[in-house]
Amino acid sequence: MTLLVIAYLGGALTILSPCILPVLPFVFARADQPFLSRTLPMLAGMAATFAGIATLAAVGGGWAIEANELGRALALVLLALFGATLIWPGLAARLAQPAIELGNRLSRSAAEPGAAPSFGGSLLLGIATGLLWAPCAGPILGLVLTGAALQGANAQTSLLLLAYAAGAASSLAVALLVGGRVFAAMKRSLGAGEWLRRGLGVAVLGGVAAIGLGADTGLLARLSSSGTSRIEQVLLDAFGANGAPSTRMAENSMSTFAIDARPGFRSNLPVEGQFPSLDGAVEWLNSPPLTVEQLRGKVVLVDFWTYSCINCIRSVPFVRAWAEKYKDQGLVVIGVHAPEFAFEKKIENVKRAIGDLKIEFPVAVDNNFRIWRAFRNNYWPAYYFIDAQGRIRHHQFGEGNNARSEKVIQELLAEAGSLRAESGPVAPSAPGAQAAPDLGNIGSFETYLGYERASNFTSPEGLRRDVARDYSAAKPRLNEWALAGNWTVGPEQAVLNRAGGGITYRFQARDLHLVLGPGSGGKPIRFQVTVDGKSPGESHGADTDADGNGVVTQTRLYQLVRQAGDVRERSFEIRFLDPGAEAFVFTFG
Repeated sequence: MTLLVIAYLGGALTILSPCILPVLPFVFARADQPFLSRTLPMLAGMAATFAGIATLAAVGGGWAIEANELGRALALVLLALFGATLIWPGLAARLAQPAIELGNRLSRSAAEPGAAPSFGGSLLLGIATGLLWAPCAGPILGLVLTGAALQGANAQTSLLLLAYAAGAASSLAVALLVGGRVFAAMKRSLGAGEWLRRGLGVAVLGGVAAIGLGADTGLLARLSSSGTSRIEQVLLDAFGANGAPSTRMAENSMSTFAIDARPGFRSNLPVEGQFPSLDGAVEWLNSPPLTVEQLRGKVVLVDFWTYSCINCIRSVPFVRAWAEKYKDQGLVVIGVHAPEFAFEKKIENVKRAIGDLKIEFPVAVDNNFRIWRAFRNNYWPAYYFIDAQGRIRHHQFGEGNNARSEKVIQELLAEAGSLRAESGPVAPSAPGAQAAPDLGNIGSFETYLGYERASNFTSPEGLRRDVARDYSAAKPRLNEWALAGNWTVGPEQAVLNRAGGGITYRFQARDLHLVLGPGSGGKPIRFQVTVDGKSPGESHGADTDADGNGVVTQTRLYQLVRQAGDVRERSFEIRFLDPGAEAFVFTFG
């Protein structure tokens, strides 16, 4: 219920976003019409169609995207016809018979106050509008769509999308009720009914042109108010919502309580639930399959992670150190690898990552998210602390709070009678990308390059889906990015088709990371990085040298910049000397 309320409020906020502008003419063409019989059916059709199409787009793959593109083209034709009949009512008489009937019905519905209510015509316009509406993906819509992609088609996905669309329809309805009174007053005082109708027709055709040229997902998305996103994030934080998967960064805090490890010790940690089933992993690494029954009597730490997630990578040294330090005292650490991207489902990639990160504890490969759903988890990384009786006693969402987490381990071991002696927290070596983040200087955040979750894209051509296109570099502002060269942007990644292309990003953080892959060919791809137009020098990352040179050899996270000295706003550029590079997501630390 909380998520439904948040989704509804997020939808209501879209009226403040520039991305709503192209559909406003279609909606306000009903401003002086009866609300229940003409306006409400249109808004209902818009909400229901958007919810259905967005669900399919999130879970249905390429065929759903192609079907939606066809539907958008038909909707553009229909609404262009609608706009033309508003400007030239006589045009309908010169159209073929089916179009005449449709045009007359739409024209009467919008233009003749005395005409009989046309529920069907209004609903049809709403369906067409829903096919065209592409709201800017702020934190709330991103939360819903990410959850849909991971959990698949289900009732919750559709209900959340419907709630989001209903929120947008509600705010539009309020605007229409106000606008209807304004329109009526203008017509009474000026006798301007005919000119208003024609003006709306021109606006409708302008909206059709804007959508046809991609302004709804290009220029207007770039102009989307950052204030709206901030309001949405405040809503998420206020409600404590964690309904969709995300990566998180938590503040570190030192725990000061001591442990009485004498026999009979009982921790005051609450019981949060029972240890869920570990069934469903497609493969276990470093261990045969483990069961809840086998682990009874042990203290268990279950760590949900994925190998390209920077928050997870920075957490690995601590989890690895706990597993080593307490393994002889009854602690069992289980990593549950739940993939964010398709390439993370490949067992060989996971094995290679485990080797690179020196992970020796058991890892369950949860490609189908069965363990994830059993725990009702929503974060990377996420820790669940389970006592010797098989009860969840504590959880930690996001990286950080490591000293507190170790104290929880010690408490549960003491409660089980196996803690030998309390000791200080571990201080593991954390080279390269595993180093703790510089939280005080982070002004940039996770930015995806695939169109499903892309934001702040600034190339003037606008982002096009699943087609090869030449892009030209722009001069991005803080937290904006652009492509240069010939790229194909897919749902998860941008793929470079010809050598010489690049990506620019304006960022503020000590560290800049980018998840990169060599593509289907698997051949190494050379690249060169510059910072403020120069070689990075001492500010090079773990995967580049002082001249900014590096090579993509496998699909993983690459640390490209670590600022030396004062951290400030910088311009980053990466140029690829070979074709085929795949770029997924920027992260910072």
